[in-house]
Amino acid sequence: MTVTSARNLREIYADSEHEKIVLWSDPASDYRGIIAIHSTALGPAVGGTRFWNYASDEDASYDALRLARAMSFKNALAGLPFGGGKAVIIGDNRTTHREEIFRAHGRFVETLAGRFITAEDVGTTPSDMEYVLKETSYVSGLPDRSGDPSPMTAHGVFRAIQASAQHRWGSIDVLGRTVAIQGCGKTGYHLAQELKEAGAKLLVADVDAEKVKRVVKEFGAKEVSPTEIFGARADIFAPCALGGIINDQTLPQLNVEIVVGCANNQLLEETHGNALHEIGILFAPDYVSNAGGIINGCRELLGWQRADTIIKVHAIYDTMLTILELARSKGMPPFRVADALAESRLGASGILTDDALEFTAERPVDDYLIRNGLRSIPIKSGRH
Repeated sequence: MTVTSARNLREIYADSEHEKIVLWSDPASDYRGIIAIHSTALGPAVGGTRFWNYASDEDASYDALRLARAMSFKNALAGLPFGGGKAVIIGDNRTTHREEIFRAHGRFVETLAGRFITAEDVGTTPSDMEYVLKETSYVSGLPDRSGDPSPMTAHGVFRAIQASAQHRWGSIDVLGRTVAIQGCGKTGYHLAQELKEAGAKLLVADVDAEKVKRVVKEFGAKEVSPTEIFGARADIFAPCALGGIINDQTLPQLNVEIVVGCANNQLLEETHGNALHEIGILFAPDYVSNAGGIINGCRELLGWQRADTIIKVHAIYDTMLTILELARSKGMPPFRVADALAESRLGASGILTDDALEFTAERPVDDYLIRNGLRSIPIKSGRH
């Protein structure tokens, strides 16, 4: 969807393609939230809960709608039996009144009767989800179950980096390559760790100085200011904070060959993805790269073993490489090819309709990879 300023909530919601959008307020607990369900074509909508101090209800709504759509596409291309949704809580996530707020949130989730299942996201933790559990069973990412998804998310992004490197440079090796990581939170930290172990040089930035210091100390990274990270000379730019980071202001500054990171909705507008393609910067679709978190959640949602999730996260390499190669063969930006593949599985009309694609709801992406001689390993059985 297009991000446009000066639109009221009625106009924003009327323009959306989502199945359901619900707003909820509980003044007694100082709770205000939005749940957006984009699609349940493949199963119940699954998506995290973001807790953020949005400037306006309109900003919160845009974020919820864009994140829910991305979750639909993420789950579709990961071959998971889930739709896409997202919850946002509007407020200061540094609050000490977490139990009251998250129990109110749990009551909100419960009203949807299983149509939406939530978990942690930016500004929330597995411990917060324990409060949600007191009011609803439609929650995952609990501490004693699948837990913190950030290591798996980061590993999936690392595999996407390897796929992007293979596509651009002919080798998965990132030894000696410079990666500029914007955001040193949970996923950014774990991504920095994997890249360091692979021999990459790291430039890092975050608005939180303590997070930067930790990554600098532990992984020998070089600190760059939050404003200078976009123009830093590097091979790869890895956005690992909030979305909309590729925009009119930052795009002209980029001095890299590849953009691939942990953040959701990295493109502020589709036009920015087109622009990256036109100037020769490879953009790896973010909802393919960062699917490791929801795959990790399948340990709770589908009863998978940890080994199952590792196989599926490892296979993000194959999914990404397939998309990049298809995009090259068709002369299209990779994000548009990824969108078409996801829309095809969701039953919508995609832009890739020729017989060579052979991708339908009955032929998910793992089958496509196998039939085209790639190395994805489908899970034979995800159950205990």
